[in-house]
Amino acid sequence: MSKSRSDWERGLDASTEAASPRQSRLSELKVPALTVLAHPDLRRVGDRVLLPKLSSGRAVPLSRLTPLFAPPAGGAPRPLADTHLSRTPVQLAPGNQPGSVRVATKANGCRLDVLGVGLEEEISAAGLERGVVLLLADRVALLLHLMPAAQSRESERFGLIGDSAAVVSLCLEIRRIAGRSTPVLLRGETGTGKELVAQAIHQAGPRRARPYLAINLGAVPPALAAAELFGAARGAYTGADRRRAGYFERADSGTLFLDEIGEAPPDVQALLLRALENGEIQPVGSEAPQKTDVRVMAATDADLDAAVAQGRFRAPLLHRLRGCEIRLPPLRERRDDVGRLALYFLRQELAAMEEERLLDDRGPGREPWWLARLVARLALYDWPGNVRELRNVVRRIAMDSSDLEQARISPAVEQALASNVAQGPQIELAERPAPRPRAAYRPISDVAEDELLGALRASHWNLADAAARLRVSRTSLYALVERQGGIRKASELSREEIADALERAGGDLDAAADHLRVSPHGLKIRKTGLGMD
Repeated sequence: MSKSRSDWERGLDASTEAASPRQSRLSELKVPALTVLAHPDLRRVGDRVLLPKLSSGRAVPLSRLTPLFAPPAGGAPRPLADTHLSRTPVQLAPGNQPGSVRVATKANGCRLDVLGVGLEEEISAAGLERGVVLLLADRVALLLHLMPAAQSRESERFGLIGDSAAVVSLCLEIRRIAGRSTPVLLRGETGTGKELVAQAIHQAGPRRARPYLAINLGAVPPALAAAELFGAARGAYTGADRRRAGYFERADSGTLFLDEIGEAPPDVQALLLRALENGEIQPVGSEAPQKTDVRVMAATDADLDAAVAQGRFRAPLLHRLRGCEIRLPPLRERRDDVGRLALYFLRQELAAMEEERLLDDRGPGREPWWLARLVARLALYDWPGNVRELRNVVRRIAMDSSDLEQARISPAVEQALASNVAQGPQIELAERPAPRPRAAYRPISDVAEDELLGALRASHWNLADAAARLRVSRTSLYALVERQGGIRKASELSREEIADALERAGGDLDAAADHLRVSPHGLKIRKTGLGMD
């Protein structure tokens, strides 16, 4: 007999209280949910369904026909509908322990693997809080996790990818503070997208038409930091043969993003505090201060409170920056976004390689190129490098698999992932499929740098065409280009670089692409992705 609602929720409360006080305060508002991580129909990735019946003590059937999943942004609810899934459901039911879930299967029911929950028979409340991957018939990957019962409403994503509760909450915060001029402090682990959020706040606010500049203080030598930020008068130091405008002056009336603020030298911290308090900066070597109107946003993954206690960071500056503080969630706290993010990055990488066809529907009876078990493997990983690490892994998968019948994780990437995966049943990835028959290729070591550049120019920076001209494999050429300095993918170009190239080319996309050393097709996709069309 199923446990009562109060018993089930008390177990969930106890688990979330142990995990995090903040999560505990929200736990009474959470219910189990299923989110599609992978599906043969890629349009279904990200669809989800809330399961309030499960939290109220009733079983929920899971099969080809039920429950009905819907896009988070709205749309008609639909079943999973893949013909390889059985119509006979498995049952998700409250377990014997409060807050737990058990999976009951029938002999002729839908084949289901439960991944990442350890050896226990039931999914514990802690496992549900973390998120558990369900793999159906090796075709559909779902995440069983917790979602707020009442969803916040914010349709604008500001360039952020995801529909998790954490991302929606972040977007609401962006909307709330975008119109202000107060400083913003972005806190979060490396790779969580702090600069992307800073750009989103700028674009959503009244300064969107004004300059947005970013500087990484961790990459600036301490002796040069003051001049970089506040400028320098002529003769202020050896080699200063003319007046130099700093970042504050160049960002006047706009936004200045200070990444790695914890690395600011002590003298620069004092000057930053003055700029924040009264809008005055003093260029190095100048006796006269000057007024600026700049909204400052800063970011760090360091513990600034500890730095203050150790005397490495000025407490007044921290208090001033904390006029508005936003914490960016790590990827492990938004695991239901892994499927969306991986597919988004994959489309970008394949587009840059002009291999988008790999994601086309192959028709009934054929396995898709983008495998559910591979996405399930990605969802099990804890991603210490967060979204940036996921993007790099997806890039490697695209490069390693572009000439294969199905995507794969290379042994090197697999070894790295294995060190941070949840304990429990592991998912076996298919052996590398035999590559398609192909012509004999030259060794990539035979290609000289001038020959490579000549082939790229003749191919208008289309890597697939250049590989054919050079008679080398595309995979080898992609790896060579990645190692070469000065040759980049269109997906790596910034908005400013593209705008400058288009202005130089008089709006001619082909000429701008040639100047940037990317294919016109890749540049067009990057422009669309940046909202520049």
